[in-house]
Amino acid sequence: MNAIATPAGLICGLDEAGRGPLAGPVFAAAVVLDPKRPIEGLADSKTIGVLRRNRLAREIRERALTWAVASASVAEIDALNILQASLLAMQRAFHALGIRPERALVDGLHCPLLPCPAQAVVRGDASIAQIAAASILAKTDRDAEMVRLHALHPRYGFDRHKGYPTPAHVAALREYGACEQHRRSFAPVRAVLDRGRLSCER
Repeated sequence: MNAIATPAGLICGLDEAGRGPLAGPVFAAAVVLDPKRPIEGLADSKTIGVLRRNRLAREIRERALTWAVASASVAEIDALNILQASLLAMQRAFHALGIRPERALVDGLHCPLLPCPAQAVVRGDASIAQIAAASILAKTDRDAEMVRLHALHPRYGFDRHKGYPTPAHVAALREYGACEQHRRSFAPVRAVLDRGRLSCER
């Protein structure tokens, strides 16, 4: 996978992680790679194993010209909707970069409002190195956050499914009710709340 570059090389890749889960924040990352320090093995974060993904995340942080990770909270997801919250997280990551890119390439169909030209690229995380790098940082940081949240809410198994609607997660949600990290605007959570199942967990 090759990094796309302008003459100055200042192209930022943007991607998010965590649009589908029933719980937890959505994360986004922005990455400007250094063409003089290529990183082998970049790929869509969902297609690579945990150990390799973590190794690549370390390499990205060490070799990229600049990178940043940001998030939008569960409250923001419920207030804005998941798409707008994802775009907000991307904006935050972009503005946290140490270098201002000339152009941004964004995975998917939608672009956040940015102070530079931006282009949406469907499945960009599988074809463009900058976006793949962003997908890896967003996923590793979000996974780490879900492990942290598991320590606060262990009955749901966030460390295993990272908030996605697996059968085990849905069963726990129905048994214990929703905790503060569940997205009220998502149908399975709303259905539980409509039945009066709010967790007493603190």
